Amino acid sequence: MLRRTAIAATSLLAAGALLLSACSAGSSPTPSATAAPDPDASVAIRLVLEPENLDIRQTAGAALDQILIDNIYEGLVARTPEQEIVPSLASDWSISPDGLTYTFTLREGVLFHDGQALTPQDVVWSLTTRKATPAWRDSARLANVTAITAEGQDITLTLAEPDSSLLWNLTGRAGLVFKEGDTVDYNTAANGTGPFRLDSWRQGASITFTRNDDYWGDQAQVAEVVFDYIPDNQAALNAALAGEVDVVTGYDANLKDQIEANGDFALVLGQSTDKGTLAFNQQPGSPLADKRVRQAIRQAINHDAFIEALASGETQYGPIPSLDPGYEDLSDVAPFDPDAARALLEDAGADDLELTLKIPNFYSTTIPQILVSNLNDVGITLEVDSVDFSTWLNDVYINKDYDLSFVLHTEARDFENWANPDYYFTYDNAEVQELFAESLAATDEDEAAELLAEAARIVSEDAAADWLYNGASVVAVGTNITGMPSINVNERLDLAELAKSNG
Repeated sequence: MLRRTAIAATSLLAAGALLLSACSAGSSPTPSATAAPDPDASVAIRLVLEPENLDIRQTAGAALDQILIDNIYEGLVARTPEQEIVPSLASDWSISPDGLTYTFTLREGVLFHDGQALTPQDVVWSLTTRKATPAWRDSARLANVTAITAEGQDITLTLAEPDSSLLWNLTGRAGLVFKEGDTVDYNTAANGTGPFRLDSWRQGASITFTRNDDYWGDQAQVAEVVFDYIPDNQAALNAALAGEVDVVTGYDANLKDQIEANGDFALVLGQSTDKGTLAFNQQPGSPLADKRVRQAIRQAINHDAFIEALASGETQYGPIPSLDPGYEDLSDVAPFDPDAARALLEDAGADDLELTLKIPNFYSTTIPQILVSNLNDVGITLEVDSVDFSTWLNDVYINKDYDLSFVLHTEARDFENWANPDYYFTYDNAEVQELFAESLAATDEDEAAELLAEAARIVSEDAAADWLYNGASVVAVGTNITGMPSINVNERLDLAELAKSNG
């Protein structure tokens, strides 16, 4: 859970979004129900991490993005699970050849959930307020925008310089549209334009959405969605087998046979941008300030062991996952080689090295077990400090008080963290920062991706961190359920196509 990446836990970070999940390289087909969908159906979906509050303007965390964006709140544009940018509240848009002017045509007839009409001024106010309010998440993503105006149904954004990330940013929190002057208590209530309305929140248990019958687009195909927060996988399995939930996200792929045993569920593996990131504290005075030590740790780790243990996912050797622009297979940078790791440690004079791994306690013990074993094989003693998420946030994310840390960063296109020396990764490389700036300024998508790939290779060659695996979306879906997303479900759950049949 971290920002411009992500972390997810009950509060997820004031940084981004991280979430726990398994891994997967490919995608499995979702079940196909044979009976007609029931428009009055209620679908219960197991989720892992409950938000602390519902204020998506100011509260960080993937737990909010996962359920609120697309379903409750919308922006001018949206993104598909496959990361394609598509129209939403704007029916279309255009970009000037110099990349400095973006013009969006706002749809007519859109209503907020309170029945009030969406106006161009609401859009201008939402984006302007986001830009001017640092306390609102992702405010800085609009820093390059110099003017936001409306003429008729056209909304125009003028930029100081080209920004290849702007459209993408508008599909996230930076682009969400709220009603100007709304008095709703955003901590516990919501007033969006999406296909579902917030019905109730039983804190510590569940959040319920109901269909918005006044939605401007295609109506949701179920009357109700209930998000049941069940952190424990065995408890989630028991709930599924008892018929209490229809979908189980964040599932343990090792339990595939158990949940599929009676034929009521099928396990679906989808791609994701989840990055199991082992962060290295590289501040002066730390043994990890020595690149040789960091590289030794990377080459001591058997990445395939994580894929085997999680029964899903794919290996990853750099900061960009395969779904994101700029991805390149970087396995050549740090191949598993314990002998090379020992030689690097000897060269660095790092004999009998003792390190501590700080990890949130909601992650599987499998991860630290593999790390302890692998590092022990090359002479590194690893102590595991499993802490609650608030402690992790304070110690690691805020105070940078750690040797090694693990979290699953779920957010897509979050390379910017490696170009930010103030981020908790503690990585500072001027060349990487320059390449990232050039990628943002590029007006050609291919050029922007090539610059990101170049920067990502430098990050990996610097052993700025280790990426233990690229996680999968692991979802157990009822065989009477269709339209359930299977890609990047830890980041977004667009439920517009969700349907349930009675057989």
